[in-house]
Amino acid sequence: MNSLARRFVPFLIPAGLLFGLFFPASGQSQQASSSSSSDTLFEAPLTDGPVYIVPIQGPIDNVLARYVGRAAGDAEAAGASLIVFHVDTFGGLVDAADKIRKTILDLEPVTVAFIDKNAASAGALISYASDRIVMVPGASIGAATVVEGGSGEAAPDKYQSYMRGLMRATAEANGRDPRIAEAMVDEELEVEGVSEAGSVLTLSSEEALRLGVADAILSDTDAVVEQAGLAPTASVAHRASTLERALRFLSSPVLQSLLMLMMMGGLYFELQTPGVGFPGAIAAIGATMFFAPHYMIGLVQSWEIVLFGIGVLLLLAEIFVIPGFGVAGISGLVLVAGSLFAALVGNVGLSFPPFAALAPAVGTMAATLVLLIVLMFSLSKYLPKSERFGQLVLAPELASASGYVSSETMEELVGRTGVSLTPLRPAGMADIEGERIDVVTRGEFVLPGTRVEIIRVRGSRVIVRTAPSAT
Repeated sequence: MNSLARRFVPFLIPAGLLFGLFFPASGQSQQASSSSSSDTLFEAPLTDGPVYIVPIQGPIDNVLARYVGRAAGDAEAAGASLIVFHVDTFGGLVDAADKIRKTILDLEPVTVAFIDKNAASAGALISYASDRIVMVPGASIGAATVVEGGSGEAAPDKYQSYMRGLMRATAEANGRDPRIAEAMVDEELEVEGVSEAGSVLTLSSEEALRLGVADAILSDTDAVVEQAGLAPTASVAHRASTLERALRFLSSPVLQSLLMLMMMGGLYFELQTPGVGFPGAIAAIGATMFFAPHYMIGLVQSWEIVLFGIGVLLLLAEIFVIPGFGVAGISGLVLVAGSLFAALVGNVGLSFPPFAALAPAVGTMAATLVLLIVLMFSLSKYLPKSERFGQLVLAPELASASGYVSSETMEELVGRTGVSLTPLRPAGMADIEGERIDVVTRGEFVLPGTRVEIIRVRGSRVIVRTAPSAT
């Protein structure tokens, strides 16, 4: 056995050396990678202020932009050393994302976008605005192509150009490769070694770290705080207020469409059945719930509410004061529709954002109008037949079969005979048992002096034929 050991010693020593070289090097590499992540995440020591954790989750809308602005103000007022934006979103409104982007770029404290799974579309733009980007394992960032509301198709190139410019400028502001940022918008843009033409760029956590888009891959926000050299107790979890959560709910596109449907549908049916009151109350509730949240977040201006009120007054004047459908009615419809559309977008006076920001509002308005037409058609056809609707309004017909009779009725004339006083062509005058009555034939011509018989009465229409004895 000793001789065998001596024979294998020359082979065992090189193998042991190779084993020691590979495995310690691997451990050192991992340690170096971890320290490198720590070194690159925060290049300079942070102040002793608190760390604010601000959620940016769900659809990007104007209420969220308002909340982020408030949270940023609270963090700066508290002397925060670090603001971590907890990002998990598939995108949303371009104008709202641009507001959040500007807010983050203007902040004095160090900012970190902590991407917890998703930073797509407008979420990618917001993440690029932060000083550092940290992603959890399995997260993704990219796919920032501008799409049109409703259809989901890519918007025309001039709107893609606008988004490319935002992504490029934001990347340059924080020292990131602008070509990679633009490739997340433009599917025709090719970045050598990164993406090929024909598809927009979306990066996984590992790809983003390798390309310098992300600065680290960490599991949670506590790890980010530890990387900053601060205790976890220094973090402050900022939250939206109850009012902001309610405003976000009320300003969602689906609810906006339903509230506009309540307004316009209620107004239409109130005009169809004046004096009932219930449809008018529904319209008033819908208008309040639509305009109040938008006014509170600054999305609706006073002139838009005034415009809506003037439009409603013009419609009422067209119905009750100047019957017909002319200038007042058309002007009222234009003002109502225009004010609702202006209320859906973040305009300043008559200055409106680019079409990329208007597209969701166009989609919401189009969907509402289609639903309104379907509702008007359906209710106009089926509601009058409803027993409960009949309890709210007067019956459209007071028939004799139901016991209603007029002061004078000609139903009893059926079967009586008389003489035509004038030519019946087919209408004319006849003497029926000494009473002059306007009559009409079923189409045939009857000479004066011809004996005729009443065969049917339809309202005030008395139908006659030549009496059998006269043939």
